[in-house]
Amino acid sequence: MTDTFEDLGPNSGLVDDMYRQFVADPSSVAPSWREFFSDYAPAGSPVGPANGDIPASAPTRAAPIVAAAPAKGVSAPLVLAGEEAKPIRGAAARIVENMEASLGVPTATSVRNVPAKLLEVNRQILNNHLSRNARGKVSFTHLIAYAAVQAVRHVPAMGSGYGVENGAPVVVRHEHVNLGLAVDVAKKDGSRTLLVPNLKDAHTTDFAGFFAAYEEMIRKVRTNAITVEDFAGTTGTITNPGMIGTVHSVPRLMPGQGFILGVGAIGYPAEYEGADPQTIARLGISKTITLTSTYDHRVIQGAESGEFLRAIHDLLLGGHGFYDAIFQSFAVPYEPARWSTDVSALDDEHAHNEKVVHVHQLINMYRVRGHLIANLDPLGRREPDTHPELDINHHGLSIWDLDREFPVGSLGAGVLSRATMPLREILGMLRDAYARTVGVEFMHIQDPEQKEWIQARVEMPAPAPDPAVQRRILDRLNAAE
Repeated sequence: MTDTFEDLGPNSGLVDDMYRQFVADPSSVAPSWREFFSDYAPAGSPVGPANGDIPASAPTRAAPIVAAAPAKGVSAPLVLAGEEAKPIRGAAARIVENMEASLGVPTATSVRNVPAKLLEVNRQILNNHLSRNARGKVSFTHLIAYAAVQAVRHVPAMGSGYGVENGAPVVVRHEHVNLGLAVDVAKKDGSRTLLVPNLKDAHTTDFAGFFAAYEEMIRKVRTNAITVEDFAGTTGTITNPGMIGTVHSVPRLMPGQGFILGVGAIGYPAEYEGADPQTIARLGISKTITLTSTYDHRVIQGAESGEFLRAIHDLLLGGHGFYDAIFQSFAVPYEPARWSTDVSALDDEHAHNEKVVHVHQLINMYRVRGHLIANLDPLGRREPDTHPELDINHHGLSIWDLDREFPVGSLGAGVLSRATMPLREILGMLRDAYARTVGVEFMHIQDPEQKEWIQARVEMPAPAPDPAVQRRILDRLNAAE
């Protein structure tokens, strides 16, 4: 078999753990691992049975990586009274080796702050659609990772790998994007380790396929169904320390990879953390996300890394039809939100009143035209198309107004106890009433009482029917079929 051990990088600790398990009971590991261990032996490493004996049936090939030796010039550890130094063994020892190996990669890091407003809005629209169809939930990391894959296609130099052949340095320009996913794993003893499997040919699929492959890889990691093939051939990696609140990171780059993208926490700038949410909305302040690109400076230059981050920035702001393609892959029957510049005159009562008028015009247009964008095609043959008069931008509104409060007028009369609502919630009510899987057209009716009667029953939350009613509906649908 091809020697893939050298490509495993931070995953080599898992190999040690799996080998111990294999030595104790070969049948306890998957066939792919038994095949991998058929000609492997961790010669010189602190891996093996507890008694130090290797059974006769165990493989004999020496592993390419041996136990870490103390680096030259490293002093003895600081040991205070009553303390003792304990040897680092097993997977932890592999981490030491990997970190020592990473010192041999001359890296540099580019940093870029990206506004997360549009990312947040479109993720919510997408997840609302998926939740109605019980199809999972998309995270920010899914979207950013997919943007990174597309950005590599815009900046091919980021797919470069360095190596040495016949004593001379060489560079490989990879045509494939095998994106590594840094996954934090809690072990049974309470310790934590990092595994980095990769998504093979991540550039060849649409977002729905990418999302499915990503989730399947995470499932394999969590259920210990990962195989050695899942680790080999990583060309670049994405890591998300933002999940634990880290805003900015400079991760280590393992030999063989071209870059590692660090994704920071998504939030408002620290100086606004204590600000009133309505003030933040009124000022039009966006949450931000800090992205870092740490790259192998031998084959990738700073300008190329900067272009890579700029490409991700552009995609997350909707460039190159990024969100359109994502929505299309999941058959979302609506257009995504668009990036635009905020137009807000602070403390200008006239400007605010003008926007109030525009919000009421939008509410009226949903009552008149909402049925035109209702999802009435179960075969998904119709391309999503937002009627101009149902587009918030047509009414002088934008994504920056979504969290601003506006009077609701007669919307949800008899149901709402609030005189004002954020535009985000107003739109949600209008879409639920007029633009989901039922279209309602009634504004042509001349009798005001009849219109108000329909309006009052349409513009209200629709509670889920209880199980007995659901079974009754299913029974009648089956009877009709």
